Amino acid sequence: MEEPDWQIPARLQPLPERYPFDLLHALRAVVGLRAQIPPDAFTAPILGTERTGNGVLIREDGLVLTIGYLITEAETVWLTTADGGGVPAHVVGIDQATGFGLVQALGRIRLPALEIGDSASLGPGMPVLFAASGGRHHALEAHVVGRDPFAGYWEYLLERPLFTAPAHPFWGGAALVDGAGKLVGIGSLVVQRAEGEGRQADMNMVVPIELLPPILEPMMATGRSPTPPRPWLGIYCGEMQGVVIIRNIAPGGPAEKADLRPGDHIVAVGDTEIGDLAGLWRAVWASGDAGVPVKLSIARGRQVTDIIFASADRAAFLKRPKLH
Repeated sequence: MEEPDWQIPARLQPLPERYPFDLLHALRAVVGLRAQIPPDAFTAPILGTERTGNGVLIREDGLVLTIGYLITEAETVWLTTADGGGVPAHVVGIDQATGFGLVQALGRIRLPALEIGDSASLGPGMPVLFAASGGRHHALEAHVVGRDPFAGYWEYLLERPLFTAPAHPFWGGAALVDGAGKLVGIGSLVVQRAEGEGRQADMNMVVPIELLPPILEPMMATGRSPTPPRPWLGIYCGEMQGVVIIRNIAPGGPAEKADLRPGDHIVAVGDTEIGDLAGLWRAVWASGDAGVPVKLSIARGRQVTDIIFASADRAAFLKRPKLH
């Protein structure tokens, strides 16, 4: 995503007089984020070496919540405020399970922190604000469309994410704010999903803030989730009409070493038959913690073969943040 030079259409922007909180004050907590990643980083070929997005100040001491892919393997991070001020920051931690990332400003940020809200109570039809850095002109009035599971091709699954519409064009790390002015989610993706009478529409997939409290303090202390890492295979998959297909293989990962190939169909994990991405990731993660052997039944041409190989910890393949 490139640095935004745009405004949300005026009819979709929030008007301060319509909210029971100080809207302009709350939106100041959303900052711009720019990260530089080394060219030899594991994620550089997929996510690039220059990443821009947003973050949300959640503590007055400069702690900023963002989406993890913006800062994965980041060598340098800069935060920018609505008035054009900038301050360097360092990566505190990334949680692979939720997708949340934390950075700490290395200089003082004279901005309000956004209070954590209650995303668990949000449901379809409820109004929300989706705000990128830059104040009201970069904020969008939206509504919750649904909360069904989302499975990503990169070994990622959220059981109850928030889907909101209309879609915000600069979504990464942006703030989802409820009617009380509290933070209820962090923007992750734009996806196409059915809305209304089966119509396909662009909408944002948002990581709900209810996932943050159990992992916040451990992330600040250790840089990662308090739960053991999940088994990672190093596969990128798609699904079509009940068939899960390996689209690509992570270089040097467990799947490459086990001679899995693009085009292989994943028929089963252990004794569990697989028909979609969500079922695949659930079955793999049910095998145990990172490092556990995983048995995949693979259809290659007309032959079905069982392949047993050791999984890995995804974090072991990533560059660690530099200390400041």
